[in-house]
Amino acid sequence: MELINKYFPKLTLIQQNQFAALPALYKDWNAKINVISRKDTENIMLHHILHSLSIAKFINFKKGTNCLDLGTGGGLPGIPLAILFPNVEFTLVDGTAKKINVANSIIESIGLLNCIAYHNRAEQMHAKYDFVLARAVTRLENLVPIVKPLISPDMRNATPNGLITLKGGDLTEELKEVKLYKETVEINKYFEEPYFQNKYIVYIPMV
Repeated sequence: MELINKYFPKLTLIQQNQFAALPALYKDWNAKINVISRKDTENIMLHHILHSLSIAKFINFKKGTNCLDLGTGGGLPGIPLAILFPNVEFTLVDGTAKKINVANSIIESIGLLNCIAYHNRAEQMHAKYDFVLARAVTRLENLVPIVKPLISPDMRNATPNGLITLKGGDLTEELKEVKLYKETVEINKYFEEPYFQNKYIVYIPMV
């Protein structure tokens, strides 16, 4: 928990306990289903939980905000963000049912009340969200047309509704493929650990 407290020092006891429970839960599930890379199981807090929380450094979601975590896998970045923002609604979807089973089990285990996960594909969804979140899902040129119909025109935050995605590596060509306005933020602006070198938040407003 030292790592999380370093950057988020004002957590409640409930939040502390929820974050502290995550590494063991993910390790246990990962032994049965490959939810995260096997080589990452000793670095879950850094590589997965804190990485997910970088979005919270980019935007402080207002109460009542509605977020969709698209291609959530086992619940990342949605579950860590739902812990941090208990007054924000998070919907987690993935096309792989067994990964959604993992996410639902973890949600239930830690008592998250503002987070639901279900098996679905984005192309079959009709609800509207303030923000769509994605972590290592697909290239932006594929992601943007899927996300655009899911964005609500009604805004609650100073930051316009849109897509917030976590990316890594050289994004030069990928960013060129999308003609919309894009904001790219280096995550090492928020977190000093070397792991976050060449990792980025890409934000595309869609209203």
